[in-house]
Amino acid sequence: MKLWGLRTRLLMAFSLLVVITAATVAGFGYVQSRTVILQQAQDATARVLVDKATALYPLGPLPPGDGTLSRISGELTARDLSSLVLYADKSSGNEQMRALISPELRARVQGGNVAWQRVDAAGKPMLVVGTRFTVLLPGGQERASGIEAYIARSMVPEEQSIDELATRAWLIGGVALVFAIGLALLAARGVLRPVRELGDAAQRLGAGDLRARISVRGSDELAGVARTFNETAESLERHVGELRRMEADARRFVADVSHELRTPLAAMTAVADVLEQEASRLPGDAGRAARMSIDETHNLTRLVNDLIEVSRFDAGAAALAPEEVDVAEVVTASLRIRGWAGEAGGDLPAGIFAGLDPRRMDVIVANLVGNALRHGEKPVSLRLSEAGEWITLEVADRGPGLAPEVLPHVFDRFYKADSARARSGGSGLGLAIAWENARLHGGTLSAANGIDGGAVFTLRLPRRVVTE
Repeated sequence: MKLWGLRTRLLMAFSLLVVITAATVAGFGYVQSRTVILQQAQDATARVLVDKATALYPLGPLPPGDGTLSRISGELTARDLSSLVLYADKSSGNEQMRALISPELRARVQGGNVAWQRVDAAGKPMLVVGTRFTVLLPGGQERASGIEAYIARSMVPEEQSIDELATRAWLIGGVALVFAIGLALLAARGVLRPVRELGDAAQRLGAGDLRARISVRGSDELAGVARTFNETAESLERHVGELRRMEADARRFVADVSHELRTPLAAMTAVADVLEQEASRLPGDAGRAARMSIDETHNLTRLVNDLIEVSRFDAGAAALAPEEVDVAEVVTASLRIRGWAGEAGGDLPAGIFAGLDPRRMDVIVANLVGNALRHGEKPVSLRLSEAGEWITLEVADRGPGLAPEVLPHVFDRFYKADSARARSGGSGLGLAIAWENARLHGGTLSAANGIDGGAVFTLRLPRRVVTE
């Protein structure tokens, strides 16, 4: 699973949504329940105090004696209640409660209200409720008696209930989180499965499998994407099939035409050879026309031969016939046969052996050196070297080099860097054929510009060619 993939984002989204929702609901419920529990405890305690205080009427004469205060505190004290009764400087009951009665609470009680306050007593929550007693005057009026009564009760049971609510809230949140993760995994599986299928199909399509399709399930957006992908793949398969058919027809046409031209070209070459012997004796325009016909016949022959060679590569019919050869001897022989020994040479150490096809190696050298002689400046230098299981041959000229926009297209078929050379003797296929022969050997052929100027072609071939 990717660190920040779609599955992770779905899990986080679901989990965050459920956690926020659970926290909100549980938090709201906790606050409401806590308020209700505390309010009920306060109301119940205040009601007990009021009921007990009402039952004590009449209080007796004022000022009250110690017996009256003791009677009041005794009536207010219960199993879970402590009481303290105050009058002026007199008191009766649990004196420890005095520390729990704050000035604010006593001020509210003296003001005639039934007041309460939650306090902490030695780490335990306590509720203190207070009220004042009144006396009834003969005219039916009430006035303060000066007697204050306070009762205190422990809030530990309520605190335990509240803690239990908090625990349940956390438990519910945890269960909701687990449930959310389960839902997220199910949702991720439902979403990612078609996405994964789409990715796999797209990868197969990109690798050339034009029959790659994905199954369409349902009618949602993902199903729409699947249908669109299938329609696109079908359209692409049709177009590519048509293009392949047209390309195959074109290749077959070129191959057929090239082969058909070989017979008349053989006759034309024979005539050109005879004419070449007599061209030097022909006067004026006749001689020039004869020499032009001879040159164009040779160019056409080379072009047809190159086209036939290219058609073999396209058809996959080109095969290697490797032999254990001294590479320097093959290169030197190629230069000598074409009369280039005085125009091209360099560092060609003997003793570098490799299993190569001598004929195809000759074609590579002839095309590279011939291209350098035609379009560069003499002398053309060659440098042969070896490194492990690879041999390298560099062919460099002294010309202006290759323009940056030309470098990516040097090995394209029929590409000519200079439009003015459109009618030159070259076919525009030589470097493409050299590249194909290098690839057939399992090697590479690259072009660049030298540090001191001029074009540099680098051929790298393995010592041992793996043939099928």
